[in-house]
Order: sequence, then C-alpha cells, then structure tokens
Amino acid sequence: MQTMPAHAAHHDDREIETLEEFDATVSARGTLAGHRVQAVDLTDRTRELLGTDTTGAVFLGCAMREEAAAKVRAEGALVFPPVPDLPFDPYRGLVYSPDELFTSLADGYEATPDARAYAWFQRTKADGDIYASMLRAVHDDSVSDALDELLTGARVVGVMGGHAMARGTEEYAGAARLGRELARAGFTVATGGGPGAMEAANLGAYAAPFGDEMLTESLELLAKAPHFTPSITQWASAAFEIRARWPQGGRSVGIPTWFYGHEPPNAFASHIAKYFANATREDGLLARSTAGVVFLPGAAGTVQEIFDNATPNYYESRGEPTPMVLVDRTHWTERLPAWPLLRSLARERSMEARIALVERIEEAPEALKRLGG
Repeated sequence: MQTMPAHAAHHDDREIETLEEFDATVSARGTLAGHRVQAVDLTDRTRELLGTDTTGAVFLGCAMREEAAAKVRAEGALVFPPVPDLPFDPYRGLVYSPDELFTSLADGYEATPDARAYAWFQRTKADGDIYASMLRAVHDDSVSDALDELLTGARVVGVMGGHAMARGTEEYAGAARLGRELARAGFTVATGGGPGAMEAANLGAYAAPFGDEMLTESLELLAKAPHFTPSITQWASAAFEIRARWPQGGRSVGIPTWFYGHEPPNAFASHIAKYFANATREDGLLARSTAGVVFLPGAAGTVQEIFDNATPNYYESRGEPTPMVLVDRTHWTERLPAWPLLRSLARERSMEARIALVERIEEAPEALKRLGG
C-alpha cells in the first residue's frame, strides 16, 4: 500500500513550522536561539517569547505582539512580519491541501484562495514590481523546501499527461487505474497537479486503499462534469463530493502552477505544491520523480516534459538515469513521434536500458519495475 513519510520527520531540527513544534521546542530545549520559525501565529505566545532566548533566531511571517517583536529584535533575531492583504503566505512551512486551496468553493471558484492567488499574479506579473516578484520567489522557495521535507525517503513516480483528457473517457479511467496500481505497489504518485491525465492519476492514488468498486463508482460520478470548462466550480465540486463520500483516501502529490492559472489544481492530490514559476515547477516535478516517470499521451507540455527528463538522464547530471516509460505506441511514434528521437538519443548511453515504450497503460507498472524503478 502507498506510503508517504510524515511531514517534518526529516526536516532541519532548527526549523519550526507549526505551533505544536514551537511549544515542544520551548518545552524541551528552553531556547529558540538559532532556530527558524516559519509562518507560525505566535500572537498567543508572548509569555514564551519574552521568557526564551531568541538570539540568532529568524521569524518568517510569524504574527506576534509588538512587545514580543521588540524583545526578540533586541536580542538580534530577524523578524520578517506577515505581509498584509496577500491571498497567499509567502513564508508557508507546509505544502497546500485541496481543502485549503478550495476554501469557499461553495461561493464559486472565484472566491477561493486558489483563484484569488491567480488574480493577484495576473495583476502583478506585468508591472515589473520587484516587491511582488520577490514575494513570488520567496513563496516558491518555501514550497520547494516543504516538498523536499514531505518526500524524504519516498519512492516517487511521476505521471505526465495532458490536461485535455476528459472525465468519462476510457483514457481517463486507464490513467486512474495506473495511479491506483502504482500507489498499491508502494510508490508515491506525483503529477502536474492539474486536470485531465494528472487528475486521473491522483484519483487512482486516492482510490488505492478502497475496494475496486470505489474507483468504478467515482469514475461514473465524475463523468457528469467531464471538463473544468465552462465551470471550474462544478468540476471541482464533483471531486469534493467523492472525497466526502470516501474520506481518508490514499496520498499523492500534485505540483501545479499559477502560470497556467486557467487550469485549476485537482482535488485528489492530498498534497499540493503550487508554484508561481512554471520553470521551477517543471524541473522540480521531474527531479523529484526518483523512481521514474510514466508519460501518457499528451501534447506540447508532455513532449517538453519527456525531453526535460531525458536531458539529465543523457548527461547523468542527477546521477544514474531514472526510468522513462512512454504509453501508446501510435501516439508517440506517429502522431507526435517523440519515441524515435528519444531512442536515438539514448543509443549507446546508460539511459538506453532505462527507457521503454508500451502499448497499454496496464503495462506501465511492470515496465517501470523492469527498468529498475
């Protein structure tokens, strides 16, 4: 069954990312000297801050009373206060959850934090404001840090594929079965976090702990809202209905971007690492897929991902090449002939033994295993 390490089990023990960690550190160590406290609301911890050594500490986006802020600054701590009127927290210590990004969905998608962050991005990305670009960079670095902590020790398989794959199709059902089989084999499924093939793979991982009938019923329910256009609200609400009916599903990761903000994140990835910078997101997704990548039929974005992944495998810049499995012979040899080029690139290189082309989605898990995933 799919596993994923608990958050914070492996992060730097100087990092404090929750109020529980703050209380435990103060109680056990009696000092905050040299610690990094990240996006923790310390408004009700004035007594602890006043009575604890904070020399050399850094407080990133931590709300605190002015009395406490003055004291820790006087001890040489750095205090980066929360940024007012932002629809996101640039200093966040954890990746997102679907519930967090889709808060207020009942009032329409436009009311959600996800939509409001995209609207802010649209307003600020073209005006050349260094402050806004700095906030985006800090946010994305915080998300990367949280994602690394989350995935420490996990066997991550990336599943890449197009956003246009509609619910209710056999292709979507196949991608969901792939996600389920990978999760049941002990892999952590990671996708681009959006609709289509990405959602299907995350759905499959979510379905992994349940009987097979759960996935069958879920696919039927989702088919009533086949695409995120024209209504993201309706599309996302259908997913949350399934989450409510079958709570405590399997865990997986989605790594979407506000750069393609017209594509909402899907609600089946239990952990969502959402970025403003698409280049950071693309490279991060592939680099973290340490047990291999499965490429389902897609268009320009998926072709780009194939060769983004092939390049470090070709040069072995990340160490030993990781497995690459392309699914659907006709698609990758005739419609978009990426496979002949990939095979030519790999010839007489160590990555040659780590690539495979299979006809059916059901063959992908076995191919991954054969290639050493």
